[in-house]
Amino acid sequence: MSLHYLDFDYSEDEQGIGTFDAMASTAPQHVAAVRAEIARVLDWAYATFPDVRAPLDEGGEWDYNLEGQQEWTAHEAIAYDEVTGKFSSQLTPAGAPRHTVTLSLSGSPQFCDAFRQRFALE
Repeated sequence: MSLHYLDFDYSEDEQGIGTFDAMASTAPQHVAAVRAEIARVLDWAYATFPDVRAPLDEGGEWDYNLEGQQEWTAHEAIAYDEVTGKFSSQLTPAGAPRHTVTLSLSGSPQFCDAFRQRFALE
């Protein structure tokens, strides 16, 4: 199953616990598609490793963290007056929000191997 919005980076600690981190930042019209992709990932994890989601330092096989934020930006036209040595600026109205979501999945070597295989990650 290929992922279009989530591009995972992988890291591993000294105990062999792996972490996959992904971030997607999209316009409002893509939020539903990003959330559907996250749901596919989490549905797979819950189905493949049922009843073992818990913090890994408490004996869990896998766990995740999901966070989101919205940001609005406005273009700022800046001018410099060489006579006075001062700046002036004018803001345009804020545009549509950017929706950013981060997903981190951590797991045992078995979980990480299965995750890599399922989502064709290297």
